[in-house]
Amino acid sequence: MSKIIAVTSGKGGTGKSTVCAGIGYTLAKQGHRTLIIELDFGLRCLDIMFGMDGKIQHDLGDVLNGKKQVLDAVCQVPMASNLSILCAPKTLTTVTAEQIVEICRSIKKYFEYIIIDTGAGINSHVFDIVEQANLILVVSTPDPVCIRDASLMSDEFYNRGNKSQRLIINKISKKVIGSQLVNHLDEIIDKVGVQLIGVIPEDFKLTVATGKGEPIPTDSDALKSFDAISKRLGGEFVPLTVKSS
Repeated sequence: MSKIIAVTSGKGGTGKSTVCAGIGYTLAKQGHRTLIIELDFGLRCLDIMFGMDGKIQHDLGDVLNGKKQVLDAVCQVPMASNLSILCAPKTLTTVTAEQIVEICRSIKKYFEYIIIDTGAGINSHVFDIVEQANLILVVSTPDPVCIRDASLMSDEFYNRGNKSQRLIINKISKKVIGSQLVNHLDEIIDKVGVQLIGVIPEDFKLTVATGKGEPIPTDSDALKSFDAISKRLGGEFVPLTVKSS
């Protein structure tokens, strides 16, 4: 049985899609058959991050309008043989939670992990889709607005009965922690009210790699964080270490 993981955030700019790419990439490198389904309609970016810009022949829009079967629109990522993506359409398209559930149901036997890259924002559309996941990863940056929005989103998940949540704090740097914005990571965790599963440092190597569609360098601190998060998702005990640049 595959594990469905929804990655979401209260507002845009948290690096949610980069988190999906990083976790998907490291899960695949660890030997797990992994699929990322991108739901950020009109704002797709996974094809660029994985060096597949201009190479995507079919996308989720073709599946939703009945032109293609799901597996025909799924594309294998060249840089990681166990990783596939189902890209969002470039134009805005209507989708329901039921359609996403049916898509996951029809292909779950082919993948160990299905990562759903939701659209950002606090709206019923996101809640209905995320409700179907086995685990929700809430992504926030140290920014006070992001922290508040993540807290509001998490509270709504709890109100709907979605208790399987974990927090990822992204874009951490020494300039932020200990500054007037945030004194300590515990402050973010307490405000969001979700157990922490990983901290990802601000990493220029990651920015360059995803922008150029190249593999994340092995000496990237962000890659090490993604690798640790992926192992925790599989039940391994990996100590939480925070290294911020």
